[in-house]
Amino acid sequence: MQSLFDYIISTENRYNNVVNIDEKKLIVNTEITERDHIFVNRIGTVCSCPLTGDATIKEGDDVILHHNVFRKWYDSHQVEKNSASFLSENKYLVAGDQIYAYKRNGEWKCLPDYCFVKPIYKDDEWSLQTDENLSGELVYLNKKLEDLGLSKGSIVGFTPNSEYEFTIDGQKLYRILSNQITINYGSTTKDSSSG
Repeated sequence: MQSLFDYIISTENRYNNVVNIDEKKLIVNTEITERDHIFVNRIGTVCSCPLTGDATIKEGDDVILHHNVFRKWYDSHQVEKNSASFLSENKYLVAGDQIYAYKRNGEWKCLPDYCFVKPIYKDDEWSLQTDENLSGELVYLNKKLEDLGLSKGSIVGFTPNSEYEFTIDGQKLYRILSNQITINYGSTTKDSSSG
């Protein structure tokens, strides 16, 4: 099966809401509300690519996508509904603009308009915030940002409210539009020749 404009993406789990404690499974969220977005799975596998469009993403690639793709919701009559992307059990139609990165050969690669930034945590034990405001370390970036002199490990600043939280490979990352990166503070790697 192939769609004209959309990718067909599969997933085994719609939600990432189970943790293992002492060899027992604990479900940490059972509600379907506006607050459940942090527990929605955001990684799927490409089953088929659209007949039209660019060929960057290929069948078999894992992809990072928008949380509403797999999410369930309740209508005004409190009837549980699938997302508009739902095609059949564990398969979803996904527009290209709902995909932010793809994984091939074990490496995540961002699509042209996106990057992923790891928040920088404050050393101050008395601080109420857990991470620095509006700055972080580039983890996954695209060619546009590389052409501007940025690289993995660069410390960057970004505009307010541009960060969109994900958990990728066990670490908290912000998905940020490339044009929301405002400053390059330099690299986290130190020059070994300096004292």
